Amino acid sequence: MKTKITVGIDNIPAGGLKQEWGLSLYIEYGDKKILLDTGASDLFLRNYERIGLDISDVDYGVLSHAHCDHANGIPAFFEHNSKAKFYVSDKTAPDCYGKILFIKFYCGIPKSMMEDHADRIVKVYDVYKVSDGVYIVPHRKGGYPDIGKSGHMLRKTDGGFVPDDLCHEQSLVLETGKGLVILNSCSHSGPGKIIDEVRDAFPGKHIYGYLGGLHLWNSPESDIRKAAHEFTEAGIDYIGTGHCTKDRAFRILKEELGDRIVQFRTGMVMDF
Repeated sequence: MKTKITVGIDNIPAGGLKQEWGLSLYIEYGDKKILLDTGASDLFLRNYERIGLDISDVDYGVLSHAHCDHANGIPAFFEHNSKAKFYVSDKTAPDCYGKILFIKFYCGIPKSMMEDHADRIVKVYDVYKVSDGVYIVPHRKGGYPDIGKSGHMLRKTDGGFVPDDLCHEQSLVLETGKGLVILNSCSHSGPGKIIDEVRDAFPGKHIYGYLGGLHLWNSPESDIRKAAHEFTEAGIDYIGTGHCTKDRAFRILKEELGDRIVQFRTGMVMDF
C-alpha cells in the first residue's frame, strides 16, 4: 500500500512552518487519511493548511498517549472535522502529571475531552484493526511503572499519586510494501519493548520502519546507545525520530545507525 507521512508538528521548524513541543503526523495510506496526534495546541491546523493538507479530509484520528503535547489539539480537530473517530487507549483519562523536584503539574489530555466528545472517541483495549492494513497495538502485557517512576511521570488516583505505568500508550502500525511501519510518538516504554509487542501481534512479519519520538532527551549516553542497538538487533531499516529525542540523543543515535536514521522537522515527508 502506498504510504505518505507528513510531519505537521515537531520541535524543529522548516519551510516557513511553526514549531512547538509536540508531535503530529498526517498519514496518507492508499485512499485513507489518518492523523496521529495533534500537538500541544491548534497550531497543527495552520501548519497542515500551509502544507496543503485538509484536516476535514481525515478519516481516522489516533492518540498515541494521554499527554498534553499530543492531545491538546483534539478539540480543535473535532471543530474542523465532522466525520473521523479518534482512537485512544481505554486507559486514557485526565490523570497524567509530571513532577519536578517537589512540584507536581498536570500534563494530561484536555480535562473534559472524553465527555465532550464521547460520540467521536473510540476506546481501544487490545490489538485493533482500524481499516485494512492499519492497526493499533497497545501495551498488552501490563504497564511499566518503573519507567514512569524514573521519568517522574505520575497518574492521579483516588488513593493519591502513583507512578505512571504508561498503560495509555499505544502504537499505530501500518502494513506497507516494504514491511510493517511502527509509529509511536514518544516510545516511553522503550523501542525494544514496543518492537517486541508488535512482533507478538504480527508474528513472522518484517518490521521495516519505526517513526516517533524516543524520549531520550535527558537520558544517559548508555541508554541512547542501547536504543540504537535495539533497532539494529530488530533489523529495522528506517528510523525517523524527533520531538522528545532532541538533538543530543539524535547525534549519538546517528553515530550508531548512520543513514538508517533521519531527524524530523515540520513539513518533512516520508514515503513507504
